[in-house]
Amino acid sequence: MFNVRKCKLPPQSDLWERVSAGDFLDCYSTEADATPRQASEIITKFPKWAGFLLVVRRIVTTPFGLSNDGPDASDKVGIFPVETENEQELIAGFDDKHLEFRISVLSIEGRIYLATWVQPHNIGGRIYLKTILPFHILIVRNALARVRAGSMQERSVT
Repeated sequence: MFNVRKCKLPPQSDLWERVSAGDFLDCYSTEADATPRQASEIITKFPKWAGFLLVVRRIVTTPFGLSNDGPDASDKVGIFPVETENEQELIAGFDDKHLEFRISVLSIEGRIYLATWVQPHNIGGRIYLKTILPFHILIVRNALARVRAGSMQERSVT
């Protein structure tokens, strides 16, 4: 995970269209030769420890009526419906009672950027965001490390 760095979301990301004052936005990147779709598929295949955290999340949030599997959609990466996709960027996520959530997976010049945007709707959304933030950072950094490892493995095969 040493090759994953916190950075600013590049200006060409379509995710910027959603960002307003008070929103949460973070971005991390790593060196990797992958399309946004390829990287997204790796990112959303959570390791067992992250899967366990999602089970705990499901148990805690189900009584509040929050979505655990995302809405139905014909195109998804993991549980996240794909909102837009082009050669450079894939944006996925959904709106829930407590917040709106999107991830951007952006591929620019041999780097993959993973950004998370959250717009809380109420105090519940703000509490939820503060609670999961430490786990979010671990999961994102691990996800990009796996993308980088997959890209390096692909390079050594060719």
